Amino acid sequence: IPVTIVEMQQEALDRGTGTIRKNYEATAAKGRMTAEQVEGAMGLLTPTLNFDDLADCDLVIEAVYEEMSVKKDIFTKLDKIAKPGAILASNTSYLDVNEIAAATSRPQDVLGLHFFSPANIMKLLEVVRGDKTADDVLATAMALAKKIKKVAVVAGVCYGFIGNRMLIPRQMEAMKMLHEGATPEQVDKVHVAFGMPMGPFQMSDLAGVDIGWHRDPTRIENIRDALAAEGRWGQKKSAGFYDYDEKRQPSNSPRVAEIIAEFRQKTGTPQHEISDEEIVERTLYTMVNEGALILAEGKAQRASDIDVVWIYGYGWPVYRGGPMFWADTVGLKKVVEGLEKHGFEVAPLLREKADKGERFT
Repeated sequence: IPVTIVEMQQEALDRGTGTIRKNYEATAAKGRMTAEQVEGAMGLLTPTLNFDDLADCDLVIEAVYEEMSVKKDIFTKLDKIAKPGAILASNTSYLDVNEIAAATSRPQDVLGLHFFSPANIMKLLEVVRGDKTADDVLATAMALAKKIKKVAVVAGVCYGFIGNRMLIPRQMEAMKMLHEGATPEQVDKVHVAFGMPMGPFQMSDLAGVDIGWHRDPTRIENIRDALAAEGRWGQKKSAGFYDYDEKRQPSNSPRVAEIIAEFRQKTGTPQHEISDEEIVERTLYTMVNEGALILAEGKAQRASDIDVVWIYGYGWPVYRGGPMFWADTVGLKKVVEGLEKHGFEVAPLLREKADKGERFT
């Protein structure tokens, strides 16, 4: 598929095409591509600094940072440049696709294509259907996903779509438990023992502790702010919730233990012994609960779609079958009891299925 790649600065463009070549060459080194195929693939790429070069494209995917005003500005430009019938897609991982579509005169041609990082490796593609997205546009996006060997799941418009929306309660509860007596390594250990590739804090360090941070080192409202203010931005800085050596191997950080202790004192949070069971109930059962809300709102078409998102996008252990399937194996009654024990509001669909002895999958 011929691709035109647009950047604002030549240096960024060169860096991008350089990375693409490096990835192709790495594939060739493993014997999965020939040198001719590498050159052929690079030959299909047209790097440019000129937006107008997108005029003949059938599909345009915007991938700027998560700032609504910037995205709307780009879509207003694309609306003027792209040919009639071209599909305009956003790679946003959280933002409202309907609001982005409204910046154009053709909302029927707009949808979300949320690739997971690193996009050349991760199989999942969340295809986000806006309120006005046309059926043929959605069908074309799904067919393209298959062609580029992605596993596509249709999601409705809501904050974080399917995957990231379910991640929010998990991360929130993990942070709360630090205040109440848990350590980052204790929470992460439970997740790794469960079969996840990493726990919530290891994931935060990998993604970057500073992602979404307000950038004001004097405004410290939580543990994450305190880490970010000290430049503990995760693996890229060799320090986040953990300390890292030159091979990026983590070790427990005495400084992080101090920061957590300071916050416990400052907030006066009552301390208690946090068991592995409590960690599962508060970080994994809450994800199932959010999944039930997503299903009830029609933001996912079926429970198995949620499972596909988590297996292919977040490394949920395949042998546990995804969060909704796993909840069925645990027993929905038990999940409801675990949520109630900690004072969570149980999703009506989850409660209904538990009461009737039904399953999600």
